[in-house]
Amino acid sequence: MPDTGLDEGIEMKAEVFLPEDYQPAEDEPFMNERQLEYFRRKLMKWRLELLEGSRETIEGLQDGTRAIPDVADRASEETDRALELRTRDRQRKLVAKIDAALRRIDEGEYGYCEKTGEPISLKRLDARPIATMTLEAQERHERREKVHRDD
Repeated sequence: MPDTGLDEGIEMKAEVFLPEDYQPAEDEPFMNERQLEYFRRKLMKWRLELLEGSRETIEGLQDGTRAIPDVADRASEETDRALELRTRDRQRKLVAKIDAALRRIDEGEYGYCEKTGEPISLKRLDARPIATMTLEAQERHERREKVHRDD
């Protein structure tokens, strides 16, 4: 069986029935089993896509190692490789955030702001399933960060 990357430190839960067209709704209990399963699947799919992309990049970089006689072409290729490696590093960090979100689901903390304890809006979680703060808390955090960065 091929390695999907899905079992790397992530515990699988019993299957929850989730219709294919399910979308979390504000009129149902917050972070009920269906919502948690919806976000778990969304995160796992995203994680798998990132890991597959990383494997393809590594294979491409290994295959792409060749001697290029033209200095300008070589510089261009090195720039492309450096950009690809930076992108993959950001994605590696994103996988770590996805893993943290999956752990929060397992621990019953997913969907709640780490600063205020308030529920994070379903729209925000759907757009950014790794969010750890409400939009308001995130904005306050970024304003404080900007003030300290300007010092």
